[in-house]
Amino acid sequence: MLKIKDLISGYPGSFMLDRINVAISKGAFAGIIGPNGSGKTTLFKTITGDLKLKSGKILLDEKDTSLMSSRERAKKMAIVTQTIDAADVPVDDYVLMGRLPYKKPFQLLDKKEDIEIAKKYMQLTGVDKYKHKLMNRLSGGEQQMAAIARALAQEPELLLLDEPTSHLDISHQVQILNLLQQLNEELGLTILMIIHDLNLAGEYCNNLVMLNKGRVHISGSPDEVLNYKDIEEVYKTVVITQKNPLSGKPAIFLVSGKTLGNV
Repeated sequence: MLKIKDLISGYPGSFMLDRINVAISKGAFAGIIGPNGSGKTTLFKTITGDLKLKSGKILLDEKDTSLMSSRERAKKMAIVTQTIDAADVPVDDYVLMGRLPYKKPFQLLDKKEDIEIAKKYMQLTGVDKYKHKLMNRLSGGEQQMAAIARALAQEPELLLLDEPTSHLDISHQVQILNLLQQLNEELGLTILMIIHDLNLAGEYCNNLVMLNKGRVHISGSPDEVLNYKDIEEVYKTVVITQKNPLSGKPAIFLVSGKTLGNV
């Protein structure tokens, strides 16, 4: 679904991604992890087209994204950013904006089909119950769900999310990731997200890419990536890794300096 070949991008004289090679297969639920300053946001902005690449290629379903129109990209790829534009707009109108790539030139009225599609994803994400509320009156978790509903209204093949669980409590984090997992498994939606929490990444993703200093340090399954050696090398922090007793997924435990001093 998404191939990144020898990508170099970033900010000359400041920070650059150095020959990134990543392949995300169709139907994957993939996560990009790494410490602050490792290049996660730079990579995200390059994939979305907000940041121009210096060299290399990004292929979306085997097509070079630099040759695609913005409308064509929007039909294939939907984006949920970290900061939601919570404007003075009702939720149902906000979600309906996801149908903009399908509007014809000079089309003023929304088609019945577009309204039904927006309604479908409002119901799926649970935001239909406050469809008439203004976006800026919603909580952070509710805004994030509305943003996901708008992205789904584009009916993309690839959903990109920039830290969808940041600044949310554990209840909303699990609610959002459970929804993404459901979309991935039931609709076959390919998902790529930046995520800070290694435990959430290991529990929900089936493929991880760990960045460090602008390069891919390691990629693969959560079991392959989330081992204590690579985590300690990249994050410069002592950790213990074990299996979640219920899911069998890797779980990471931090160790305080006081505890280490007593060992």
